[in-house]
Amino acid sequence: MNIAELLELEHQGWSSLCNRTGADFYGRLMTPDGVMVLAHGLVLEREEVVTSLNDAPPWRTYEISDERLVELNDDAVALVYTGRASRGDGDDFHALMSTVYRRRHGSWRLALYQQTPIPPAG
Repeated sequence: MNIAELLELEHQGWSSLCNRTGADFYGRLMTPDGVMVLAHGLVLEREEVVTSLNDAPPWRTYEISDERLVELNDDAVALVYTGRASRGDGDDFHALMSTVYRRRHGSWRLALYQQTPIPPAG
Protein backbone atom coordinates (compact mmCIF):
# COMPACT_ATOMS: atom_id res chain seq x y z
CA MET A 1 0.00 0.00 0.00
CA ASN A 2 1.19 3.47 -0.80
CA ILE A 3 0.45 6.05 1.89
CA ALA A 4 1.46 8.89 -0.46
CA GLU A 5 -1.32 7.99 -2.90
CA LEU A 6 -3.94 8.02 -0.14
CA LEU A 7 -2.60 11.22 1.41
CA GLU A 8 -2.90 12.82 -2.02
CA LEU A 9 -6.59 11.89 -2.05
CA GLU A 10 -7.02 13.46 1.41
CA HIS A 11 -5.27 16.64 0.24
CA GLN A 12 -7.47 16.74 -2.85
CA GLY A 13 -10.51 16.39 -0.60
CA TRP A 14 -9.45 19.19 1.73
CA SER A 15 -8.53 21.40 -1.24
CA SER A 16 -12.00 20.81 -2.67
CA LEU A 17 -13.47 21.94 0.67
CA CYS A 18 -11.38 25.11 0.41
CA ASN A 19 -12.37 25.91 -3.19
CA ARG A 20 -16.06 24.90 -2.88
CA THR A 21 -15.87 21.86 -5.18
CA GLY A 22 -16.32 19.38 -2.31
CA ALA A 23 -19.76 18.18 -3.45
CA ASP A 24 -18.40 17.13 -6.85
CA PHE A 25 -15.19 15.66 -5.43
CA TYR A 26 -16.82 13.55 -2.71
CA GLY A 27 -19.69 12.61 -5.00
CA ARG A 28 -17.10 10.94 -7.25
CA LEU A 29 -14.81 9.59 -4.50
CA MET A 30 -17.33 7.96 -2.17
CA THR A 31 -18.61 4.44 -2.71
CA PRO A 32 -22.38 4.24 -3.34
CA ASP A 33 -22.88 2.95 0.22
CA GLY A 34 -20.22 5.22 1.77
CA VAL A 35 -20.90 7.22 4.94
CA MET A 36 -19.32 10.06 6.87
CA VAL A 37 -19.50 10.13 10.68
CA LEU A 38 -19.06 13.79 11.52
CA ALA A 39 -17.81 15.50 14.67
CA HIS A 40 -21.11 17.25 15.38
CA GLY A 41 -22.95 13.93 15.72
CA LEU A 42 -24.34 13.26 12.25
CA VAL A 43 -23.94 10.21 10.04
CA LEU A 44 -24.40 11.18 6.40
CA GLU A 45 -24.82 8.88 3.43
CA ARG A 46 -23.16 9.76 0.12
CA GLU A 47 -26.07 11.80 -1.30
CA GLU A 48 -26.48 13.66 2.00
CA VAL A 49 -22.76 14.52 1.95
CA VAL A 50 -23.06 15.90 -1.57
CA THR A 51 -26.13 17.96 -0.66
CA SER A 52 -24.56 19.33 2.53
CA LEU A 53 -21.37 20.37 0.73
CA ASN A 54 -23.22 22.34 -1.94
CA ASP A 55 -23.86 25.12 0.59
CA ALA A 56 -20.96 24.62 3.01
CA PRO A 57 -18.77 27.66 3.68
CA PRO A 58 -15.23 27.06 2.44
CA TRP A 59 -12.28 26.32 4.67
CA ARG A 60 -9.47 28.82 4.29
CA THR A 61 -6.58 26.65 5.47
CA TYR A 62 -6.03 23.06 6.49
CA GLU A 63 -3.21 20.88 7.80
CA ILE A 64 -2.73 17.11 7.91
CA SER A 65 -0.24 15.63 10.41
CA ASP A 66 0.65 12.44 12.28
CA GLU A 67 -0.64 10.33 9.41
CA ARG A 68 -0.48 6.55 9.49
CA LEU A 69 -1.83 3.74 7.38
CA VAL A 70 -3.60 0.64 8.68
CA GLU A 71 -3.81 -2.14 6.11
CA LEU A 72 -7.05 -4.09 6.39
CA ASN A 73 -6.54 -6.33 3.35
CA ASP A 74 -5.25 -5.98 -0.22
CA ASP A 75 -8.21 -3.84 -1.23
CA ALA A 76 -9.03 -1.93 1.97
CA VAL A 77 -6.99 0.46 4.12
CA ALA A 78 -7.61 3.03 6.83
CA LEU A 79 -5.75 6.32 6.78
CA VAL A 80 -5.61 7.92 10.24
CA TYR A 81 -4.36 11.45 10.88
CA THR A 82 -4.77 14.66 12.81
CA GLY A 83 -6.52 17.41 10.90
CA ARG A 84 -6.72 21.13 11.53
CA ALA A 85 -8.72 23.59 9.50
CA SER A 86 -9.79 27.21 9.76
CA ARG A 87 -12.33 29.35 7.98
CA GLY A 88 -10.47 32.46 9.14
CA ASP A 89 -13.37 33.80 11.19
CA GLY A 90 -12.65 31.99 14.44
CA ASP A 91 -14.31 28.83 13.14
CA ASP A 92 -11.42 26.45 13.76
CA PHE A 93 -11.56 22.67 13.58
CA HIS A 94 -9.14 20.18 15.19
CA ALA A 95 -9.87 16.46 15.07
CA LEU A 96 -8.59 12.96 14.64
CA MET A 97 -9.65 11.63 11.24
CA SER A 98 -10.05 8.11 9.92
CA THR A 99 -10.77 7.40 6.29
CA VAL A 100 -11.40 3.85 5.12
CA TYR A 101 -10.68 3.37 1.43
CA ARG A 102 -11.70 0.39 -0.69
CA ARG A 103 -10.10 -0.34 -4.04
CA ARG A 104 -12.77 -0.64 -6.75
CA HIS A 105 -11.85 -1.28 -10.38
CA GLY A 106 -8.26 -0.18 -9.74
CA SER A 107 -9.12 3.08 -7.92
CA TRP A 108 -9.38 3.97 -4.25
CA ARG A 109 -12.89 4.96 -3.15
CA LEU A 110 -13.95 6.40 0.21
CA ALA A 111 -16.16 3.95 2.10
CA LEU A 112 -16.12 5.45 5.61
CA TYR A 113 -14.89 8.74 7.00
CA GLN A 114 -14.97 9.51 10.73
CA GLN A 115 -14.06 12.58 12.80
CA THR A 116 -13.28 12.70 16.52
CA PRO A 117 -12.94 16.27 17.84
CA ILE A 118 -9.86 17.15 19.88
CA PRO A 119 -10.85 19.45 22.75
CA PRO A 120 -8.93 22.72 23.10
CA ALA A 121 -5.88 22.48 25.35
CA GLY A 122 -6.27 24.09 28.68
